[in-house]
Amino acid sequence: MLSLRQLEAAFHRMREALRTRLVRGRWSGYAFEFLAFGIKQGWACMFGALMLVVLLGTFLFYPEGAALPRYDFITLAAILIQIAMLAFGLETLEEAKVIAVFHVVGTVMEIFKVAMGSWIYPEAGEAMLVIAGVPLFSGFMYAAVGSYLARVWRLFDFRYDRFAPLWLQGLLALAIYVNFFTHHFALDIRLGLFALSALIYGPCVIWFRPDRAHRCMPLLLGLVLVALFIWFAENIGTFARAWAYPGQEAGWHMVSLAKLGSWYLLMIISFVLVAAVHRVSGPRLRDPR
Repeated sequence: MLSLRQLEAAFHRMREALRTRLVRGRWSGYAFEFLAFGIKQGWACMFGALMLVVLLGTFLFYPEGAALPRYDFITLAAILIQIAMLAFGLETLEEAKVIAVFHVVGTVMEIFKVAMGSWIYPEAGEAMLVIAGVPLFSGFMYAAVGSYLARVWRLFDFRYDRFAPLWLQGLLALAIYVNFFTHHFALDIRLGLFALSALIYGPCVIWFRPDRAHRCMPLLLGLVLVALFIWFAENIGTFARAWAYPGQEAGWHMVSLAKLGSWYLLMIISFVLVAAVHRVSGPRLRDPR
């Protein structure tokens, strides 16, 4: 079976072969770089994309009255996807450990939030693989975010300028997680957390390599864009009746844009966990290959 290093080497060879065939000048080079960017992004979000396929597929085609409840099928499918990601070398063991931590962190928060009525799982009463009204596949939705960040970091060879100390980011992540619980009973400090995240990540520049050369952008902008796409994915999940927010019980509608801020904050927790297993270094503008 191919190792992760062999798979990525094959990916780079394929990219170079396509470049040789398609790039004929400056503008075609830019177009190819954009294409390579999209391919890498799709490759990085494989876990999340497969989960969305399972959610939509079971919503549209899962037989009514099946012996195995739909939510349990989704949970088993998620477990198989995670096993396959490791077996085929699409994730490293260290990345999988961090993703597992985020899985647990997310599941604990799910149990609390469902108990507080923040959202519901409409079919939880029919399923067996459930804890306190929360199907076990819910943790894999959080793990999908961690999987994406771990893989996109490696595929794009992330480098940083003015990267904040990890201990400072860790304190921010801890405050974010605690506030997800305490804002139900005490002052919601979300606006302060947004401001603090801007102070910590605002000066930072991320360098990423879509093709041969590294490009740069403000890290804060990158975090917001990723949160936006997670919000889009959440709309697909609620459309598929995997979970529902208050007001969606009678009929589906778009998830409130306020949830975009929640995903931005939650993603910071995942970003810090993934950063803990990566060696952060400065920019490198040339690809040695």
